[in-house]
Amino acid sequence: MTSPALILLHAPSVYDFRQETILRGPVSDLVPSSSIFEMYPIGFTTLSAYLEDRGYTVRIVNLAARMLADRAFDVEAFIASLPRPLAFGIDLHWLPHAHGALAIAEIVKRLHPDVPLMTGGFSSTYYHEELIRYPQVDLVMRGDSTEGPVAKLMDALNFGLPLEDVPNLTWKDKAGEAHVNPMREGPPDLGEIEIDYRRLMAAAARDRDLPSYLPFMGWLQYPIMPAVSCRGCIMNCAGCGGSAFAFRHMHGRRRPAFRPPDMMANDLRQMASVTNGPIFVLGDIRQAGQEYAERFLQAARGIDVPVIIELFWPAGREFLKAVSRSLPRFALEISLESHDEEVRRAFGKPYRNEAIEESMATALEFGAQRLDVFFMVGLTRQTYQSVLDTAPYTEYLLERFGTDGRLRPFVGPMAPFVDPGSLAFEQPEQHGYHIFYRTLEEHRRALAEPSWQFTLNYETQWMTRREIVQSTYEVGQLFNHLKVKYGLVDAGESARVEEALREGSRLAGEIEQLRAAGDQEGIRALGARIDSVNGTRVLEEKSELNLPVNQAPFKLLRLGGLLVWSWLRYRWLLLTRRPVRPQDANTLADTAGTFANSDQSI
Repeated sequence: MTSPALILLHAPSVYDFRQETILRGPVSDLVPSSSIFEMYPIGFTTLSAYLEDRGYTVRIVNLAARMLADRAFDVEAFIASLPRPLAFGIDLHWLPHAHGALAIAEIVKRLHPDVPLMTGGFSSTYYHEELIRYPQVDLVMRGDSTEGPVAKLMDALNFGLPLEDVPNLTWKDKAGEAHVNPMREGPPDLGEIEIDYRRLMAAAARDRDLPSYLPFMGWLQYPIMPAVSCRGCIMNCAGCGGSAFAFRHMHGRRRPAFRPPDMMANDLRQMASVTNGPIFVLGDIRQAGQEYAERFLQAARGIDVPVIIELFWPAGREFLKAVSRSLPRFALEISLESHDEEVRRAFGKPYRNEAIEESMATALEFGAQRLDVFFMVGLTRQTYQSVLDTAPYTEYLLERFGTDGRLRPFVGPMAPFVDPGSLAFEQPEQHGYHIFYRTLEEHRRALAEPSWQFTLNYETQWMTRREIVQSTYEVGQLFNHLKVKYGLVDAGESARVEEALREGSRLAGEIEQLRAAGDQEGIRALGARIDSVNGTRVLEEKSELNLPVNQAPFKLLRLGGLLVWSWLRYRWLLLTRRPVRPQDANTLADTAGTFANSDQSI
């Protein structure tokens, strides 16, 4: 087995969550992963493929999933056993990983002191100047599309070339002095990257380490796969670090980089060749215009697995008809944010209820398998009563559309953070927010607070942190009652969720009082109760998010053939695509696409 050139590690949100007494709350109930956010970023997949095509073997280790699956898993012993690569990489993409990522980085640096350690991702980009001051961090790769710059970095480490010539890199020299290389805008489209999750399956077999490659707990039973339509966004949702505003100021990106529609359709076909699980197309495919959407739908015609399409704004009848013709097992996901049009508009989605309801009716008419509708707590202009009023509007939707169970409503907090780089973080007064934590270190410490109430980095002019927490639990109970009333969950499941909601609300209040009194022992004494609530789906059973998969999760014969083919391809790459030393620094500095200088930070 060839030693990896780069080992990518994914940390849990908090290290070590198995020992800490923290009421984590419903912060992840609307995504596949748990509240320790064990799902690693898609960038691991694209980066791995890009580097391996250039002769650098990459190994992925999902430490968060390993720790979640096995309470006895020895993180330090495992890291100590890893072979020496050219570099270790740890993602600090979204800020909820600030605590775990820095803790894992410290362990890696202690056990492998002579190996450079790199971080990357949106949060790394935003906080690069603060991040490089941590003793365990040697390199920070900035930007939204870093496959090319990381390849240049691997060349520099492999051949002893100067780090000054690696684009997008913040780094420390031997004397500990920080350097910030020029930031360059990423490629104008996503045609140069490969998004093929089959290669991860082959890599897991190659490294004889399937548990470390699993995207999240339960993935083998429900192998949902994301398809990437773009990096960037045309929307400006106030709290989102992936908004157009954030991409422009953090990454210098003036418009999204789209995946060519035929390539994205091919991505879906590759996924559908080995799994019967659903495919989630990230990003509204209409963002690039009508022609792009039409080309994608034409190229994707006939894919035989469930495909989830996002709507960022209401869709017309002709578009939904085209979706149903091309993707016969389609589902829709709509983040309404609020039933209140004024609240929704203030957050960045200026459309009317009547328009989106018409889209829902049309989608169900054309045979949508599911219609998932999401609401959020903690928005600008949203009051406690407005949160509770989400429930009667949801009942109206269920009365109108939910008789056959295809419409599924969900509600959760905007948690745990308003994203750095977002409009609400950069212009809090203008959007009605108060931000408690500004630095990376403040967010790292906040993640270790005993309750998610004090992890929240924001409150609004309309609700305090305590009100955000309590209204979330209260509206969760109202949604739970609606779901059992309309047959979306059974009575036993509803009773478990009801008790978890009530207990979570009680615990939040008790922890608030104990924290104010400085009674750490009293908080630790709540450990068993907190563990019970953390282990229960607080707003809904996680399985409720899942689309029905009526067949075996994987197409085993095709998967077996894929593994054989991938192994042969990997061996061929080892023989034919060894890294070649660049001729000079100019070659190293060249990057694909059109670049423009941008600010180093906001």
